[in-house]
Amino acid sequence: MKRVSLALSVAVTAGFLTQAAGAQTLKTVQDRGVLSCGVSQGLPGFSAPDDKGNWTGIDVDLCRAVAAAVFNDPTKVKFVPLSAKDRFTALQSGEIDVLSRNTTWTVSRDTSLGVNFTGVTYYDGQGFLVRKALKVNSALELNSASICVQTGTTNEQNVADYFKGNNMKYEVIAFGTADEAIKAYESGRCDVFTSDVSQLYALRLKLATPADHAVLPEVISKEPLGPLVRHGDDQWFDIVKWTLFALLNAEELGVNQKNVEDQAKLDKPELKRVFGTDGNLGEQLGLTKDWVVRIVKATGNYGEVFDRNVGSGSKLGIARGLNQLWNKGGIQYAPPIR
Repeated sequence: MKRVSLALSVAVTAGFLTQAAGAQTLKTVQDRGVLSCGVSQGLPGFSAPDDKGNWTGIDVDLCRAVAAAVFNDPTKVKFVPLSAKDRFTALQSGEIDVLSRNTTWTVSRDTSLGVNFTGVTYYDGQGFLVRKALKVNSALELNSASICVQTGTTNEQNVADYFKGNNMKYEVIAFGTADEAIKAYESGRCDVFTSDVSQLYALRLKLATPADHAVLPEVISKEPLGPLVRHGDDQWFDIVKWTLFALLNAEELGVNQKNVEDQAKLDKPELKRVFGTDGNLGEQLGLTKDWVVRIVKATGNYGEVFDRNVGSGSKLGIARGLNQLWNKGGIQYAPPIR
């Protein structure tokens, strides 16, 4: 019995030591004074720099929100542009603290890469972009088409599944980057360009005459896009996860960038918990009590982030659709802050 007790004691102690050793990311970020955020190499609406090097997009705002929660300063972010091929290695190696790069949550990625998805920032699906001159109205009319696609993404397998499932022939022409693929499509090297629908809308803006191209109505896959962190640091996992949840809860509660300070003064139990005037929920995360106030002041709520970057207030003009809140017809839903 003594040996069993000793073995259990050693195992429990080792477990605590492993957890303690893993929970270092927050301290590393704080000591460094800046959050290292992996983003795309330029996808309008999600993560793209302007001609002055200023980054914008949904994925960018997620990292700014994390920086606001940690530093009370959304500018303390270093954006690291990564290809689809290199994104996971950069996170695994510690080059970046969080990967916020229009990345699809799948079981293989979640279990074999040593990473954790922290939630869904954008519910997407794969589609097809074609020239209107082809007079194609449905993906089911694409038999024998040549299709441009980016390697290192889920798009290649989805295309194979869709065309095989519908007994259609096709030819894949693969490229290392999305920019290479869309340029090849524009030059006529392929009939169709396929990617996530949001990316099709974004990359269509780069074409010489965007109005000459249309996104077909079929959505052939589920592509839940979200940020990732490394395995082994539950505290950092919780911080990134609850930063996204804070954005969603704020929209549901009617709290936005303009009214957040006034809302924080109201004597409502739910708001007092969210804003840290009652309880210590922020401190349990390793942050300050006013962590939600910091986040919303920096980026606005989820609805504001969506509209500004890809929705009605952007050049993309994508409808909220599935990304509407659960109580407004969509499926965006966050656990409560309590």
